[in-house]
Amino acid sequence: MCHTIKTLFSDFGVHPNVHELDEIPRGNDIEQALSRLGCSPSVPVVFIGGELVGGANEVMSLHLNRSLIPMLRRAGALWV
Repeated sequence: MCHTIKTLFSDFGVHPNVHELDEIPRGNDIEQALSRLGCSPSVPVVFIGGELVGGANEVMSLHLNRSLIPMLRRAGALWV
């Protein structure tokens, strides 16, 4: 699902800051912390404008109800 979300953002022209938890030190600790925040599964987890949006299901729901692009614009991640 991480690839799907990255592809969706890329298709919009958004360049997200991506942290591959399996490739960084203490990534496991971060994943556990995300789980404690209620993220299940813990990856992917998306923050937009510093706010926790949720996982792939939440991002896709926002996209399908046409709320994702306005949210990205308000956060300054999308210019058009």
